[in-house]
Amino acid sequence: MSASHITYIVFGVLILFALVFDLGLLSKKDAVITMRKAMVQTLFWVLLALLFFIFLWLEDGRKISLEYLSAYLMEWSLSIDNIFVFIIIFSSFSVKEKFYGRVLLIGILMAIIFRVIFITIGVALVEQFHWVLYLFGLFLLYTGYKMFITTENEEFDPHDSKIYKGMKRFLPLTSHDGNGKFIIKEKGRPIYTSLFVVVVLLAVIDLIFALDSIPAVMGITRTKLVIYTSNIFAVLGLRSLFFLLRGAVSKFDYLQQGIAVVLIFIGVKMLSEKYLDEWINKDFQILVSLVVIVLCISASILYSIYHQKKGLPRDIVKK
Repeated sequence: MSASHITYIVFGVLILFALVFDLGLLSKKDAVITMRKAMVQTLFWVLLALLFFIFLWLEDGRKISLEYLSAYLMEWSLSIDNIFVFIIIFSSFSVKEKFYGRVLLIGILMAIIFRVIFITIGVALVEQFHWVLYLFGLFLLYTGYKMFITTENEEFDPHDSKIYKGMKRFLPLTSHDGNGKFIIKEKGRPIYTSLFVVVVLLAVIDLIFALDSIPAVMGITRTKLVIYTSNIFAVLGLRSLFFLLRGAVSKFDYLQQGIAVVLIFIGVKMLSEKYLDEWINKDFQILVSLVVIVLCISASILYSIYHQKKGLPRDIVKK
């Protein structure tokens, strides 16, 4: 058995243990998750991801472990963008707070399945056609630029999305939550509730966000193990992060700009990879990527908290 196989087994055991612990001990069905509990769960997932980083360092060495840490931090910061949209979806469909945890869990597990498929296709394309990396780099430059210059986000309306319209066209939907059920029966035929719609929206929206995050993480590493594990750890921590941040999203006005700078940096790095490899060794490149990610995300969050632009009169903000 190779070192890679051992690492995958340890990762699988950790995830299984974490899900059992999180769902069995830290969560109860249809229970309202408090800020304190959300903090505990968020710390639990972050510490678990860091424990896996230590294991990788001991088992696979410094290079792989730093690639994983950089990729995880990248995915974790990008996942905060998901939460903004998740909040709008829950609000738009008037989901009761007691159903939040279960709906998020199922949506996130579906998102993981879709991401694994998407990652597998992406890695296969890069292995077969190396020039695809340059397309990814250009895409990240464009996405980062658009994200950086955007000052006012258009309000996302889930009811006006193509995803919802497609479901409405092909599936019998009802506007109520079926008292916590995803599918109910009316006149002997299955009817899909609003909770079912929300779960599908969460999974598909996450996949759309992955169009940025997966090329970005491939700009940090080409190692399949790192790409899979960093993505899954970040996505599994989304549920607790949602409960922790849903009341504080207005404090992160400039996080978008911080993420944009990271995407642009990684895009440039992908486009100039051939020349960078000739002059700078891989270990130092990984270290620089890690420092840039940490500095950009930390600075944008601190700057957002300091200014607290949203919700304040324009003249106060200027002062």
